[in-house]
Amino acid sequence: MGVSIEFGEATKEDIEQLVELRIAYMLDDFGKINEEERACLEKQLPEYFSKKLGTELIAFVARSGEKIVSVAFLHIIEMPANVMVLNGLCGEVLNVYTEPLYRGQGLCTQLMKNLIAYGEKLSLGRIDLSATEVGVPIYKKVGFEKKESHYTDMRYTY
Repeated sequence: MGVSIEFGEATKEDIEQLVELRIAYMLDDFGKINEEERACLEKQLPEYFSKKLGTELIAFVARSGEKIVSVAFLHIIEMPANVMVLNGLCGEVLNVYTEPLYRGQGLCTQLMKNLIAYGEKLSLGRIDLSATEVGVPIYKKVGFEKKESHYTDMRYTY
């Protein structure tokens, strides 16, 4: 492609693009979003990013010029300490997405390396993620392993 890519972190000036990329990620992952869902996302996401971006949520981005073409979110979670997270800090990877024209160029791999290095600087006890089939090789390449647990993942949905 021959286009220069710059890596960094998103700022509050990038919120509009982050909203667009979050919705694009959802479309990729779920296949469709109805009008009510889109309206809710477009309402909630700017406010959420305004409050959390740069503190509890770090958005690692790859830019082509002014346009963000790839993103990976690190949600930083503080919890009571336990034997696996002695300082109570851990992270969760969310919304790893690359615009279709930029896929296959290693952007997600670099974003994940940047995210891991950031987590190390914060002394996170661990970083978790839920991988799509397409994402598994990327995450394995940067050191993620399949999570083994004696717990059963469960969820209550309203």
